[in-house]
Amino acid sequence: MKSIWTLVALASLSTGTVSCGSQGDKGSSQAQTVNQTQGQKIPVDVAIASLEALEEDNKYTGTTAPIREVAVKSRVEGRLIDLAVDIGDRVEAGQAIGQLDDAVLTATVLQAEAEVAARSSEVAQANAAVGNARAQVEKTKVEYQQAQADAERFNKLAKDGAVSAQTAESANTRARSAEQSWRSAEQQVNLQQQTVGATSQRVLAQEAIKLREQERQSYTTISAPISGVVLEKVSETGNLLFAGNDVLKLGDFSQVKVIVLVSELEISKVRPNQSVNVRFDTFPNQQFKGTVRRISRAADPVARLIPVEVVVPNNDGKLGSGQLARVQFAGRQEKQIIIADSALEAAGRPAKDAAKGSDAKVDEKANTKPSENKSSENSGKPSDKANEKGKPRTGTVFVVIGDAKDAKVSARQVTLGNRRDGKVVILSGLNDGDRVVVRSGGKLKDGDAVRISVLSEKAN
Repeated sequence: MKSIWTLVALASLSTGTVSCGSQGDKGSSQAQTVNQTQGQKIPVDVAIASLEALEEDNKYTGTTAPIREVAVKSRVEGRLIDLAVDIGDRVEAGQAIGQLDDAVLTATVLQAEAEVAARSSEVAQANAAVGNARAQVEKTKVEYQQAQADAERFNKLAKDGAVSAQTAESANTRARSAEQSWRSAEQQVNLQQQTVGATSQRVLAQEAIKLREQERQSYTTISAPISGVVLEKVSETGNLLFAGNDVLKLGDFSQVKVIVLVSELEISKVRPNQSVNVRFDTFPNQQFKGTVRRISRAADPVARLIPVEVVVPNNDGKLGSGQLARVQFAGRQEKQIIIADSALEAAGRPAKDAAKGSDAKVDEKANTKPSENKSSENSGKPSDKANEKGKPRTGTVFVVIGDAKDAKVSARQVTLGNRRDGKVVILSGLNDGDRVVVRSGGKLKDGDAVRISVLSEKAN
């Protein structure tokens, strides 16, 4: 009986053992099938190779200011009795914006006008004297002619003995005296004419004084010298102003200027009359075009920054003073094929291999020759050794071919250019629009089937 129970127990144990072994073999087979299925398609992130500039144009910030500022000053002494504008008001050239007390200057103008009238009266008197002198000339001339005729007649009579020689001599004396009177009257005419000329000059001088005083009187009306906007009120109504005192400050906003500080390392890219793009935080959705007007010759000796003046047209008058401006100088770089720098890592060791323990690394290095180990680590990356010899740097990237269901990768040897900000220029080996693997879930080989992730870029 005991032997029978022993046989039953042994049979049960054998059956359990066989059953467990069968289930273990089945699970192992399923896991292997799953692993094989997952290994057929390696998940990858794909980016589209595109034409762009590696270095973005440098941007600088500055503050707007009017293209010019003009200080409106008092040109004469006087008390400010009216100021018709305030800060922010727009004025036109020639517009009256203030008034000084002109009582003193008005009196001065009246005095100058009276002096002109007096000098004009002297001219009239001098002209009358000239007329009298000319009348005297005519009178003495007639007297001279009569005396000369009498002298000739008496000389003939004296020769005939009709009159005495003394009588003839007296007639000659009278003729000579009449001639002298005539000549003297002519000189008086010249003197009176000179007097008229001098008096007329005094009239002109006095009229100039009158015009000067009238001009000074007009200065009591303060006018805007330019069209612009009132930036500052320096004086207030009631203040006593002297010639040269500031009253207002005006800004011309037909254009605005922005001063930006450029590094001496970048100043070679800036040139006069260069076109620039300007954006203002006030108008975030609008871009303005400006021009480099002036590049300073003097740099900050400490910061090594050079002031550059940019001018922006302001035809619609939207731009004001003190606004933040973001200036971007137009670059002259040609667009090239650019991809993410991480695309070069897809041809190297996958991240999971790099995460193995130090023991695995020791074993791997122990079984690898130094030259092979170095080649493995540089796989897919630029060859520095080749670069030292003057040859172009090269690398390997994987390009996705086929549709999403049957996507595969093709290894491409590419020539590398400059790197910056996680991007690299591809000089040859890729075309615009190629789908490039930038990250992979495992080590890739040419022809491997891949599964494109949802994070991948899609071609337009």
